[in-house]
Amino acid sequence: MSTPTVHDTDRVRWVSFNRPEKLNALTRDDIRSVTRAVQDLPADVRCLVFTGSGSRAFSAGVHVDTFDGLTPEDARQFISELGAMIAAARRAPVPTLCAIQGYCLGGAMELAMACDLRVASTDAVFGMPEIKVGIPSVIDAALLQQHLGLAKAKELLLTGDLYGVAELAPLGFVNKVVEPAALTEAATELAARVTGHSPAAIAAQKRLFETWQNASLEDSIKASIVEFALVFADPGTQQRIASYRSGTS
Repeated sequence: MSTPTVHDTDRVRWVSFNRPEKLNALTRDDIRSVTRAVQDLPADVRCLVFTGSGSRAFSAGVHVDTFDGLTPEDARQFISELGAMIAAARRAPVPTLCAIQGYCLGGAMELAMACDLRVASTDAVFGMPEIKVGIPSVIDAALLQQHLGLAKAKELLLTGDLYGVAELAPLGFVNKVVEPAALTEAATELAARVTGHSPAAIAAQKRLFETWQNASLEDSIKASIVEFALVFADPGTQQRIASYRSGTS
């Protein structure tokens, strides 16, 4: 078993990293497979959930063998592919959720940061250990400061140390912490809370989060006005408003 598995159920696409004997470490083929699974969403999918096979890890990040023999140009191409996978999750038109048990390291932690929602088990462990390998943490490690604050982000990146969920949860890094046996149920319940909303409104809200993170306040407000108007081009908007007014939504 190696290729990430993908299955759709109840309007949710589940993508599971599937190399438990290697802590679900990702190869380049895995990265490409995940990118395709995120980009090629069926029209009826309303939420995307990432999880890991087995009980030891969500994912330990990129398999260290991937770095063997890389030239600078190879390294650029590889990290661009990893960045494309994470960007696909961040920009997906549906809510994205990570169900995290055990180790969530390196590129996997970057994926978790890029996702909208995070549910973790009590045994979840996070870290960006790249510095210990001799390389910097890059691409979506840029989000770490927003999630944890500058001081903690620098500590995590410069030491390469690992941190239990009990230390990061109070900083707002995860939405919910549950016992390992309850993780799938908790992820399923949270996914169900977002799948019933208007796809047009959800997609607009997600685009706005991206804008708000990168634009000035003035430009963010202008973008919000545009997105608000665009939602009314969707024929389902007035129907949903009427249903909400009548109490049938």
